[in-house]
Amino acid sequence: MSRIFGASVAVLLTATLLAACTHHDDNTYQGYVEGEFVYLASSQSGTLTQLSVTRGQTVEPSAPVFTLESVDETAALQQAQQQLTAARAQLADIETGKRPPEVNVTKAQLAQAIANSRKASLQLTRDEAQYRVGGIAKAQLDDSRADADATAAQVRELSNEVDVALLPGRKQQLSAQTAQVQAAEAAVAQAQWKLDQKRVTAPAAGLVYDTLYRVGEWVQAGNPVVQMLPPQNIKIRFFVSETVVGKLAPGLALKIHCDGCAAEVPANITYISNQAEYTPPVIYSNENRAKLVFMVEAHPSAADAVKLHPGQPIAVTLQ
Repeated sequence: MSRIFGASVAVLLTATLLAACTHHDDNTYQGYVEGEFVYLASSQSGTLTQLSVTRGQTVEPSAPVFTLESVDETAALQQAQQQLTAARAQLADIETGKRPPEVNVTKAQLAQAIANSRKASLQLTRDEAQYRVGGIAKAQLDDSRADADATAAQVRELSNEVDVALLPGRKQQLSAQTAQVQAAEAAVAQAQWKLDQKRVTAPAAGLVYDTLYRVGEWVQAGNPVVQMLPPQNIKIRFFVSETVVGKLAPGLALKIHCDGCAAEVPANITYISNQAEYTPPVIYSNENRAKLVFMVEAHPSAADAVKLHPGQPIAVTLQ
């Protein structure tokens, strides 16, 4: 979040600056420095456990700024990670079919069935020979044939069971479990995001302008904890008359003069208001038309911006 600094400063200075549109020469105008602050906040609520910066400190990008307590978020992340591990394991189990020991049991049963089938087949061959010479009754031969057929059928059944055990799960089962894994991955990402929101870092290099909470205080979601001012967010505002504004354009160079500055600070115009304002008294007439002014904004370089301070009065000389 960024807010324009100096609502009160602008109210106090506008009347003075608009009335003071007089300048030392035709190219010099009065103005003031303004800062667009960045308010660092978390999307989650919590107790402030660590404030890593102090007011007036300059920080680098991604530097730790503050941390909120995160017991619930850490537990939620661990739970989501465990659920993801379980879902992936179930998917792997479906993809590989039965476990090797289970397949080995079925293979052993198949081997036993094959041996029984061979034995029954040999017995049937002997009984058929005995029946032809009248050595056994027809009922005994029938029993031998039935036993041979039964053992052969058992071999076919167990052989099919081995083939099935080596197959992965059905397509529908795989699709359903894959969806479960994706849902668990999304839950982990969500939990990780919430945990990351409890640790706020600097979005850019800049000045810590103010800290708004103390360690131990409860911070509501969205409430700023630290107020930062990146150098690129420092700008100046000044006002020019209607006879001058038409000569200005974005990118035009100018010089900034300020009390205490060792040298002039270069800047470039970045914005020219298209709405006219009147210096007090706000009464339109042909006589006071000369008081018609336009607001102009300019930005110095980031290296020069640190020499300026929000609310500071300056003088601008157009090039």
